[in-house]
Amino acid sequence: MAQKQYETVIGLEVHVELATKTKIFCSCSTEFGGEPNTHTCPVCTGMPGSLPVLNKQVVEYAMAVGLATNCEITQYNRFDRKNYFYPDNPQNYQISQLYLPICRNGYVEIETEDGKKKIGIHEIHMEEDAGKLVHDPWEDCSFVDFNRSGVPLIEIVSEPDMRSAEEVIAYLEKLRMTIQYLGASDCKLQEGSMRADVNLSVREVGASEFGTRTEMKNLNSFKAIARAIEGERERQIELIEEGQPVIQETRRWDDNKEYSYAMRSKEDAQDYRYFPEPDLAPVIISQKWIDIVQAKQPEFREAKMTRYQEEFGLPEYDTEIITSYKHLADLFEAAEAICHKPKEVSNWIMGETMRLAKEYELEPEKISFSPEHLAKIIEMVDAGEINRKVAKNVFQKVFTENVDPEEYVEKNGLKSVSDEGALRGVIEEIVAKNPQSVEDYRAGKKKAMGFLVGQTMKAMQGKADPAIVNQILKEILEG
Repeated sequence: MAQKQYETVIGLEVHVELATKTKIFCSCSTEFGGEPNTHTCPVCTGMPGSLPVLNKQVVEYAMAVGLATNCEITQYNRFDRKNYFYPDNPQNYQISQLYLPICRNGYVEIETEDGKKKIGIHEIHMEEDAGKLVHDPWEDCSFVDFNRSGVPLIEIVSEPDMRSAEEVIAYLEKLRMTIQYLGASDCKLQEGSMRADVNLSVREVGASEFGTRTEMKNLNSFKAIARAIEGERERQIELIEEGQPVIQETRRWDDNKEYSYAMRSKEDAQDYRYFPEPDLAPVIISQKWIDIVQAKQPEFREAKMTRYQEEFGLPEYDTEIITSYKHLADLFEAAEAICHKPKEVSNWIMGETMRLAKEYELEPEKISFSPEHLAKIIEMVDAGEINRKVAKNVFQKVFTENVDPEEYVEKNGLKSVSDEGALRGVIEEIVAKNPQSVEDYRAGKKKAMGFLVGQTMKAMQGKADPAIVNQILKEILEG
């Protein structure tokens, strides 16, 4: 009997913390970290009698993400109360959107092995985040920190259109890149500003009905998401093969043990007893407002890649690396506008910049040197004021301390010596000291030239212009 073939069906609920300075319904800071319960007020701690006031920037970020993901904007949308009781939920309800979410019926396009694929977005809604429970194992009790309570979120709910971990990661990467380019969030999984819950079921290949789905939480890296998908797929197939039912439930993924365990039975909307939020008026979005937000949309990655290849003649590989982070793309464009040497700027970003970022364990978004300083180094090399070896050392100082390269070169006496008279004297001395190398070169061993160049550079403390050194050496050796 042929073995059954199974298909995985996956949908995601992605929570994204928006990059506003203040919370969704009050003026408390959204800054990450801080002493527990210091970014709080009566509104975000759920004190009786306190009233929420909607942050306009939250609506604009939600609209921007919706427009970038091909959604329809719901021009009459409103908030609802989602009632549940949990220690980190100060009001015993969460203000969210169920009936009339701000964005609906969108999609993002991903690249798969079989070509492009559209992943449907069912809806995007705005909501407030809950607080955070911190467990103390010594005292065996939990403390509540409400700093995160009321931080604005959008939840992006996909259609169940993904069929593998690879497709899920491609979808998340595309979402993350789009939102980062918009500046709507930094989307850092490790800090919780982007969180993905995976809804997964399996069914026999060819079946039209979906299987019973489970939801997995506690996924804070793309690797953990991929492992969780594989682990849950295998667990469900095993249950089906053994004739046991898959239970609809929420499961928690333990990435260290590579195992998920049941947290609670999966709730449906009626379990939360939603009703329209009485303390907030509906949000009415005019076409004019939509047009204003649309006009502010940035140039996204795909458009940048195409433009960089057409306008600057960069290879596709370069454009992929540079546009993978908006900050790198901004750095490239600003430096190129100054020195007008796109390939040189690209080489410095892809080479030394990425090498040093890795060495200093720095995220590309955290690179802080100015594009003016990178452009200056490129211009100094081009003018023969410093050679490439010196330029790399100077760039390291620029990368770590953002020093002015011209001032640094001047102060440390690093300018290239291109005075032919001074160089010729040093080279003649080195040639006189190394008769064997001279003999080898004249006997056809061209590598000997490399040794003599090296000796000259050493004598000049790396400050000689290699092109002039080579030229003078050839004249002397072949004269």
